Amino acid sequence: MLIENMAMAFSAIRANKMRSILTMLGIVIGIGSVISIVSIGDTMRRMFSDIYKDIGVTQAFCQVKSWMVDDWRQSDMFTLDEMEQVKEVFGDEIAYIDSNAGVSGEAVYGRNKVKFTLSGIDYNFREVQPVTMLYGRYLNEGDILDGRMNAVMEAESAERLFGTENAVGKTFRTTVYGNVEDFHVVGVYKKEVSPFQALMMGSGDDSGTALIPYTILTFPNDYFDSLHVYASEEVDLVEFYSRFTRYIAKKKGRSVDQIYTYTAAEEMGSIDQMMGGLSVAVGGIAAISLVVGGIGIMNIMLVSVTERTREIGIRKALGAKTRDVMIQFLTESATLSAMGGIIGILIGTGLVSLGGMALGVPVVVKPGVVILAVGFSAVVGIFFGLYPASKAAKADPIEALRYE
Repeated sequence: MLIENMAMAFSAIRANKMRSILTMLGIVIGIGSVISIVSIGDTMRRMFSDIYKDIGVTQAFCQVKSWMVDDWRQSDMFTLDEMEQVKEVFGDEIAYIDSNAGVSGEAVYGRNKVKFTLSGIDYNFREVQPVTMLYGRYLNEGDILDGRMNAVMEAESAERLFGTENAVGKTFRTTVYGNVEDFHVVGVYKKEVSPFQALMMGSGDDSGTALIPYTILTFPNDYFDSLHVYASEEVDLVEFYSRFTRYIAKKKGRSVDQIYTYTAAEEMGSIDQMMGGLSVAVGGIAAISLVVGGIGIMNIMLVSVTERTREIGIRKALGAKTRDVMIQFLTESATLSAMGGIIGILIGTGLVSLGGMALGVPVVVKPGVVILAVGFSAVVGIFFGLYPASKAAKADPIEALRYE
């Protein structure tokens, strides 16, 4: 019975090709829009997730909220000794920690002047932020302990300042906390970034970056205002940073709400939630066109019922039951809608894939969304086909046979 109804549905669609195509158009646009928008949203969420994986989901910054306390004191800042104590207390739960120190200024080499950001790091920073060394070496433990004026420079930054990537052995001059210092380049590295990261960072920034020992960047009396921490991947981040914040609060004689602990995981979760909500909202707006498509199906099915009144009368006169006629027209409307849904999926996934190829970005198209789209389009066809099918099924066979 189903196969016979499907065959009749395809026969009716072929008999009115242009009308069927125009009827399916609303479904095609609706499904294509929903698939495209949801896929773009999922792709963006994956890209942001990859970015946070690159920069380190387990990292956090911790300090006393100096902007919220009325009795700020120098002891609210950290010292190198306190940072060593934190390492001892938390042990293997901390993968990396430094003073989050950095300075910006002009780096000078001969007549060349380039704006530079110098970030203070420990020798094992490479373990949480892997880079590829192109020339020379990374900062070692001796550089950190002795506070040597050594620097590891990013490849493009070296090209801007020195005119060559291989800047090992060269020296540049810059100002650190009001003092003019000469830094010796001991290594040049390259950090691999995704096409999306490169797009987010832009191409118009002519500044440079270099890594130097964080021990150089502790100002007056070795004080600094925040800790930069990477938790071990094995720990529960929420529980660990909650415990970490309580420890810092006790150490500084402050309440927990006076300690600011900002984690990358929280930021990533917020962005993911925002992107997900935006994707659903815009996808819901696009889905409104499905209702328009459904109304088009209802309209065309009513026309079809009117045109095929004699056919309905003959079928009922030959013994077709009311249910049989209703199923026939419901099958036709569902088929029409499902075909539109399939075409919409092909167009939507095709456009998203082409866009991803053009930008060099891997596209995320979830099979569950595709299956849901096809099923939903068929449901739309059945829902909006109910009234026309009911009207056809209730037709009086004698009146139908008399219809011209």
